[in-house]
Amino acid sequence: MYRHLKDLRVIEGASFIAAPLCGLYLAQLGAEVIRFDLIGGGPDFTRWPKTGTGDSLYWEGLNKGKKSIALDLRKAEGRELAVRLATAPGPGNGLFLTNYPVDGFLSHANLVQHRRDQITARVMGWADGGTALDYTINAAVGIPQMTGHVDDHRPVNHVLPAWDLLTSSIAALALVAAERRRAQTGQGEEVRVPLSDIAISTLGNLGQIAEVMSTGTDRPRVGNDLFGAFGRDFVSADGVRIMLVAISARQWSGLLRALNVEDQIVALEAEHGVSFAKDEGIRFEHRDAINPVIEAAVGCRSLNELERALDAAGACWSRYRTLSEALRDDPRLVRGNPLFSTVSHPSGVTYPTPGFPASLSGECRGAAMRAPRLGEHTEQVLAEVLNCSAGEIGTLHDRGVVASA
Repeated sequence: MYRHLKDLRVIEGASFIAAPLCGLYLAQLGAEVIRFDLIGGGPDFTRWPKTGTGDSLYWEGLNKGKKSIALDLRKAEGRELAVRLATAPGPGNGLFLTNYPVDGFLSHANLVQHRRDQITARVMGWADGGTALDYTINAAVGIPQMTGHVDDHRPVNHVLPAWDLLTSSIAALALVAAERRRAQTGQGEEVRVPLSDIAISTLGNLGQIAEVMSTGTDRPRVGNDLFGAFGRDFVSADGVRIMLVAISARQWSGLLRALNVEDQIVALEAEHGVSFAKDEGIRFEHRDAINPVIEAAVGCRSLNELERALDAAGACWSRYRTLSEALRDDPRLVRGNPLFSTVSHPSGVTYPTPGFPASLSGECRGAAMRAPRLGEHTEQVLAEVLNCSAGEIGTLHDRGVVASA
């Protein structure tokens, strides 16, 4: 936890990945993030992975360090409370993060009726309001058709929700930019962050739209080869699969030195009239000639021999591991990483919990915080943010409009 955004209060009404992760990042940077959920939990409250007792580790992971209030949004009073929270007065208030539909009681047009300088950051599927998730957007922009082995034409879905992750980061950046503009001009605005625009703009930024438009063809599948450079998986003599990559000239020379294949590569360069050291693209074009040389060199060495030689030469590589192996074997990731704190969560499980992943030198990173229990801060939020009296809070409870943990 950092305190850079300690003067901001963000109200979050959202579920699934992109918007809650945006709120998590803001909380880890010091903002007070208050999340409202349906009484009993929203659509993501029991998502997998879960503990043996049914608690969602997914929900717990995305909502660390936030405050939780439980509302019955089916009731007019519950919807009114959500609007009042989103538009609460004060210079650090009036910041609402959501993935609710553009229209409805949480529309920006409705919120500005309650606060003229309201800022709403809205994560969307399609920019036109159409429903989408990361995996449907990924299919729509063609990534699964580029992924997989050459001899298999089935689309391959990526297990990492890349567009959700990028959308959460862009939404956090855009919300802070909008708040900065409001502080300078007094003007609020709605920020819309569609997964579809994040995905297609990213492909444009990486040159892939220009590639298709200029060549007239889609990028082919290349299996585990790294497109446009040298990189692929190889198997050691003791059956361990590793990934080798050489993008820079230094990485390339270090790899050849570690595997003792300089002479063989020089012979290939002479045969083809090229220099692999000068251009990573040339290495990709001639991968069918290079790969067998590397494959043979890796295949006659054990993992221990490869590790010593590759590390000594400054080569870029890694063995393939499961997550459990990574947690057990590499202290750089979790065990020896100051990013993590051991935290006991409401699920009853204690585990290494990450804080904000960037290191900000202006202050020390505080310990990661646990997730809230659903409705844990209902009374506190009603009293501190909406100035409700104890009697009013009791009446809301009696009417079933709010609930506590």
